[in-house]
Amino acid sequence: METHATRRIYLNDDHCFEAEATVVEVRENSIAFDQTCFYPGGGGQPSDEGMLALESGEILEITSAHSDPDDIIWHLSKSQPPSGIVGQAVKLMLNRERRLALMSYHTVLHVLNTVALRNYGAWITGVQIAPDYSRIDFKIEGFSAALCSELEQKVNAVLNENHAVTSYFIPEEEFLKRDDLLRTLEVKPPVSHGRVRVVEIHGFDAQACGGTHVKNTAEVGKFSVFRTENKGKINKRLYVRLSSC
Repeated sequence: METHATRRIYLNDDHCFEAEATVVEVRENSIAFDQTCFYPGGGGQPSDEGMLALESGEILEITSAHSDPDDIIWHLSKSQPPSGIVGQAVKLMLNRERRLALMSYHTVLHVLNTVALRNYGAWITGVQIAPDYSRIDFKIEGFSAALCSELEQKVNAVLNENHAVTSYFIPEEEFLKRDDLLRTLEVKPPVSHGRVRVVEIHGFDAQACGGTHVKNTAEVGKFSVFRTENKGKINKRLYVRLSSC
């Protein structure tokens, strides 16, 4: 069976936690399907974890996923997959609680980076999202405890405004004319088939992003900064936490 680019269900449905799929290739412990709800990692967000149910009823634990240069997403099984499963119809199941936590953190970081850029001219230099906390690095001058407290207040105010969150695609040509969709000067967002995905927090912000997000800012919970570090003269690292995660 010829292996084509994997259809990424999450790009149009962040809340798809289970999906039917067909096995198209197996390489040792890595399995590729025709489509998947597993996020393969990127933009600071780690890949999803979960389970795979085979036709036989056997359950395989999927510990990670990644995308290769051919746009095929490979799912790493903790155990050796049985032989002869290519062509089988299977069921993919995400670790739902973990995905929801990652979505909440990814959304709040969009709010934070927009507040930081608009109010303090801060650009992102690094991000790492996790299910229980996240960190984000900014180029920002004049950082202080008072400014950090202001950030917390401004971010929580936006979250409490119950903004809807949606995603859509725009042509790459349009994206190249839209500097307002950028939050980092370090990494360019992924371009797929001449299109760039945009995540919009309605009434507040829109930015290029390939990750997964909640449907409304009210789902995120209360935001706080619990630690800061100096990573250079004007590069600051913020460790953040959500009360609901």
